[in-house]
Amino acid sequence: MRVPFYRPSITEREIDEVVTCLRSGWLTTGPATRAFEEEFAAYVGARHAVAVNSCTAALHLSLEALGVERGDLVLVPTMTFAATAEVVRYFDAIPVFVDCDATQCIDVEAARRTLHQLASGQRVFGVPATHGPVRAIIPMHYAGQMADVHAVRALAIEHRIAVVEDAAHTLPAFTRAGADGPWQSVGTTADVTCFSFYANKCITTGEGGMAVTNDTTTAERMRLMSLHGMSKDAWKRFTAAGSWYYEVVAPGFKYNLTDIAAAMGRAQLARADELWSARQHLAAAYRRGLADVPGLELPTEHPDRRHSWHLFSIRLDLGVWKQGRDAFIEHLKKRGVGSSVHWMPLHMQPYYRDTYGLRPDDFPVSAALWPRLVSLPLFPTMSTEDVAFVIDAIRSMSG
Repeated sequence: MRVPFYRPSITEREIDEVVTCLRSGWLTTGPATRAFEEEFAAYVGARHAVAVNSCTAALHLSLEALGVERGDLVLVPTMTFAATAEVVRYFDAIPVFVDCDATQCIDVEAARRTLHQLASGQRVFGVPATHGPVRAIIPMHYAGQMADVHAVRALAIEHRIAVVEDAAHTLPAFTRAGADGPWQSVGTTADVTCFSFYANKCITTGEGGMAVTNDTTTAERMRLMSLHGMSKDAWKRFTAAGSWYYEVVAPGFKYNLTDIAAAMGRAQLARADELWSARQHLAAAYRRGLADVPGLELPTEHPDRRHSWHLFSIRLDLGVWKQGRDAFIEHLKKRGVGSSVHWMPLHMQPYYRDTYGLRPDDFPVSAALWPRLVSLPLFPTMSTEDVAFVIDAIRSMSG
């Protein structure tokens, strides 16, 4: 028996939608993409959705629409995937790293201190003496549990900066302010929220992404820049109601999503709650089965949040698991269990470390967590036997 780290859940519904698209003769951005955008916006409760070919593209377009320029500062968590910070560098702007809190999401109080240090001219790790203004903050929803977006929003209002949420791990997910506050969906709490539809995400189009916003001007700019800065996209030009004529009004990008991918995305979106329910069930089974294993810190769901359970990321107590994280992963591999690590903090990655002169202990919480992290298999088509197999592989190790 083997349990891979991930396997996508693809049914006849997705296959049929893709085949229908192929037979329609319209393969690139067209009616399926427009329908996917409308359905996705309705699902999360946003006014606008712009489909693109990756979450990275969505993040890039968001910052461009919000006016980020060379030398500007953008606050990003160091505990995140490369894309969150690299899109800042696309502008020759400067990512200002912020440590994480216990949820592995951005530490809002650390972000507050950083903003006050910048405002008062104090030194901030990795920020050169000469720089532009702070333009935005990008909280990343680690593993599928939303960051403290209410505190992030309050901080952003105080400092007059935009909020772009990296929701690559997150669909659906919810948060509320206080025990009795109304639940708010991811996609409704930021200036722009960016989603990933990569193969192992909560829903998938193989490769793909979506940016959602309530601001019409921002949405129109992202849509324009997603396809070469053209004043009319292909769908508008080649339908009976369209015209061949277009103008290039800005130096845009090639970030559009194909109808083939959108067809698959529509089928996946229709199953999003079903897939979420399966992940919730599996996460609960892990928590029950691993609760009494010494030296494991298991992920929890905060009472003011509803977790997507994209990842089940555990933390090892290295005082108990003295062989270390790499040996733990190798043992799982030998037992037929796939696993991964999310992630090495960005300030420890060679590019950011060397470019900005950063040290591991500049962001101590993230640096201390990194050697302890292991992500266990979690995907909707896992069976209870699969979960039991993973648990047994962990229990077979000597701490």
